[in-house]
Amino acid sequence: MYKRFTVIVLAFIVAITFVVGCAKKPGPAKKPAAPKIPDKISRGAGKEPVLSVYEIQTRNVKDMKLEDYVAGVVAGEMENYWPVEALAAQAILARTYVLEFITDKGGSKYGDADISTDFEEAQAWNPKNINDRIKKAVKMTRGEVVTYKGNYVKAWFHSHAGGITATAKEGLNFKETEPPYIKVTKSPDTDAGPAGKRTWSASFSTAEISSVIRDKLGMETGPINNASVAKRGPSGRAIQLKIGNATVSAPELRIALGSMEMRSTLLTSFKVEGDRVLMAGKGFGHGVGLSQWGANVIAKQGKKPEDIIRHYFKDIDIVKLWK
Repeated sequence: MYKRFTVIVLAFIVAITFVVGCAKKPGPAKKPAAPKIPDKISRGAGKEPVLSVYEIQTRNVKDMKLEDYVAGVVAGEMENYWPVEALAAQAILARTYVLEFITDKGGSKYGDADISTDFEEAQAWNPKNINDRIKKAVKMTRGEVVTYKGNYVKAWFHSHAGGITATAKEGLNFKETEPPYIKVTKSPDTDAGPAGKRTWSASFSTAEISSVIRDKLGMETGPINNASVAKRGPSGRAIQLKIGNATVSAPELRIALGSMEMRSTLLTSFKVEGDRVLMAGKGFGHGVGLSQWGANVIAKQGKKPEDIIRHYFKDIDIVKLWK
């Protein structure tokens, strides 16, 4: 009788364990929602779109497959001898960028084109630099885009983060709500990159600074006897700068002075000496999204292109729109 009772109890325990185990067993992962390909470039579900591209170099509009456009962007934005995984991460962002651009803006400012090769409007483009590494990077990520809750992300990238990336508001003076997928994260590019990207310095006359702020930002500085960082953001970048009597947006001043001169807003020094405004900083670019030099380092650590993207963007999905 005792043995029979024991057998029954053991059978009951096994049954309960099985039921609980089944209840806890996760179901198949939910497939991320795919964003809509804009109608004007769509060639049907699962098919590669075709773009109408205004080539600023030739002043002609050309039709080209989206992947061919992406290859030209990667060749224009990154060194073609870099690790394939870094080039592939750039390809994913380039692909996302053009689709988000057309979805958001409807097309280029150049006539009826969908997008242009004018880097001031969109992305750099240099098909002459396409080599086998770039072709492989584009092919291995073919059709892949970055999304957040079923929508294309703003696929921001920059050259060198100086060790830490920025929010959109501090790096770009972004006027809309801070995108939830943009994050401040450490970037392993602090010691990577040539001189002028790791650290930089610049000197401007007080007269030049005053003129630029007046003509481009619409503010009067008065006599410039002092300069300081008035406010910094989460990454430590300058958001506002006090120059004489004016308090100006640091990202806006960077663009006004020239992004090749004032290379970032991650300032380590900002002061007036005599009739000169002296500044120094780390990194190169606005600091938002993917750091290209950081991607270079992460790729050399053996990470996949998708892993590189996820290092710089939070809670995103990478979906394949066409084969």
